[in-house]
Amino acid sequence: MQSPDEWEIPPEFQPDPRTLNYDLGKALDAVVSLRARAPDDAFTAETLGTERAGQGVVIRDDGLVVTIGYLIAEAEEVWLTTNRGRVVQAHVLAYDYESGFGLVQALEPLGVPVLALGDPAPGLGRSGGRRRQRGQHHSVAAQVVACQEFAGYWEYLIDSAIFTAPAHPNWGGTALIGPRGDLVGIGSLQLQHQAAGGSVVPLNMSVPIDILKPILDDLLTLGRVKGQPRPWLGFYVAEAEDDQITVIGLAGDAPAQRAGLRAGDQVHAVAGQAVTSLAEFYRAIWALGPAGVDVPLTLEREGDMFDVTLRSADRGRFMKTPRLQ
Repeated sequence: MQSPDEWEIPPEFQPDPRTLNYDLGKALDAVVSLRARAPDDAFTAETLGTERAGQGVVIRDDGLVVTIGYLIAEAEEVWLTTNRGRVVQAHVLAYDYESGFGLVQALEPLGVPVLALGDPAPGLGRSGGRRRQRGQHHSVAAQVVACQEFAGYWEYLIDSAIFTAPAHPNWGGTALIGPRGDLVGIGSLQLQHQAAGGSVVPLNMSVPIDILKPILDDLLTLGRVKGQPRPWLGFYVAEAEDDQITVIGLAGDAPAQRAGLRAGDQVHAVAGQAVTSLAEFYRAIWALGPAGVDVPLTLEREGDMFDVTLRSADRGRFMKTPRLQ
């Protein structure tokens, strides 16, 4: 694996500071590298591993960093590295499963600028800077190609994910910087898009920072969002081309596994309501009530149709809580 100093984005894809209305170098200095380590017995260790690496963005002078939550889920150790090479330990403050955002707090001054939280709506389609580490040479001048609903296989749904191209190869937790030099999104995934003519184009999906604004105070004071958590079943599901929802995996000793579900089971209905997309599926489950509610499913397995009821759970209760340093 190359070190951060041994690779760079091809020059034709890098942002040109002369075309921007803000100080690109200062904006990029607000982005830090993030390394996290989760214990071997963490609930997420099997799917996410124990050693994780990505980025985070400094959003307050006191060293508050926002990142994508899967990097820090159950992490017992977090380290931040600035563009100037300063390494600072941090601790996890919160991971919001519904939005996907994570927050960590630097335990010493980072000595970097702060990136203001922006608004992704006005003019975002013109340009957006994405970066990995150590400035412009690790950044991509990306175009927003879509802002639309995104449903993930891990019981995740947001209404207005931001999709950009060209894709950055190191997307996890990185900053999507808008045309005014503010933070408009946090990198979450790289996806393959089937373009016209049959070619496959990689895209980055970012979570819009607008989702963080109304929940930030709750996350800082409570470590979670106020209110009752959504019901969680603990499986991974995929949406096939024939409008069929299929279970592709199970998460540990979670409700789906306890109820005897198997990979390959097809989901036809939730509480009698037919579902043909992941978004429909999740919304039908969440409409039944908070975590702990019974979720009746109609399944098909090897040609046989049957009904099963799962007692949902609070996903957070399966996770190890952050350990303050």
